[in-house]
Amino acid sequence: MRILGRDDVGAALAGLESTVLDAVRGAYLLHGDGHSRVPFSTFLRPPQPSGSRVIALPAHLGGPHPVMGLKWISSFPANVERGLQRASAVQILNDVETGYPSAVLEGSQVSAARTAASAALASAVLRGGRSVRTVGLVGCGTINHRVIAYLALTHPEIETVVVRDVVPWRAEVFAAGLAAEYPRIAFWAGDLAEALGCDTVSVATTDSTYWLDLDGFPGGPAGQVILHLSLRDLSTGSVLGAYNVVDDTEHAVREQTSLHRAEQQEGHREFVHAEIADLLGGRVRPPETDGPVVFSPFGLGILDLAVADAVLSAAARHGIGTEVAGFDPGGHRVTGPMADEAAARKAGSTA
Repeated sequence: MRILGRDDVGAALAGLESTVLDAVRGAYLLHGDGHSRVPFSTFLRPPQPSGSRVIALPAHLGGPHPVMGLKWISSFPANVERGLQRASAVQILNDVETGYPSAVLEGSQVSAARTAASAALASAVLRGGRSVRTVGLVGCGTINHRVIAYLALTHPEIETVVVRDVVPWRAEVFAAGLAAEYPRIAFWAGDLAEALGCDTVSVATTDSTYWLDLDGFPGGPAGQVILHLSLRDLSTGSVLGAYNVVDDTEHAVREQTSLHRAEQQEGHREFVHAEIADLLGGRVRPPETDGPVVFSPFGLGILDLAVADAVLSAAARHGIGTEVAGFDPGGHRVTGPMADEAAARKAGSTA
């Protein structure tokens, strides 16, 4: 089994953004064509710390090079106050022929990359040819740090990024760091109204109180795209007043997401207008609306599989990672001899 730790995954992901975009797009298209198996995620909510959870996302992605496995990802929002990362993850891949574990990767970087890539792809297709010159980042964590990297690829015309955080100094530090990474783009810390006035807005916070009411911020640009990545920020009214796109309706409208709360209020899901695979595959045209377009991706495990597979390929090319024996179940005293005998009979019949 191949093991890639944090530094290994980081090295393999360096410069891999275009490959990750292609991997995520391909996974979405395969899913849209029915070439995937994505059971519902399982949530483990420990009694303490409050608001914490660990999620298991099993998946199988078909196509020419099938891959299957599990992401086990924690979200402990209180970590931020302790100077720690909110999320941590492990990604396991299984051999599709035997089911044996074939690889284990530090998964938080894979998860952040696939989330950011899916957001950037959504922004590109949902803008429907409109340029994106201004971007708002609401939340100054790892996800939005990766989001701007991928938005810079799908929207090279970006000129200005407005950064907002509930803690103002975080926004200032975040903006300064991004300015050093992307010197051609102007970054500055602004208030919520300024961030929500941009062409594309990425909302990725640790808040789960449905605090953001878009009706309180009128006058956004025509066809504004809201990347609702943390899923529990938007008020019910904001959801019902928007053109809503999801990655998978059955997954996105559950577990008390903003969309789920809208369903509970309305008694239906008619406010979900499209799934992203249909837009990427050309089966549905980009929305023709001057109002907000909201992308709420639940985060399908197939995206982690696709990106993890790309990371493993890059790691193999560059000699990154460690091969470790002993993670298979070993031989079997009954089936082992039976297999040897069957192989011998087969060899004799072809002699």
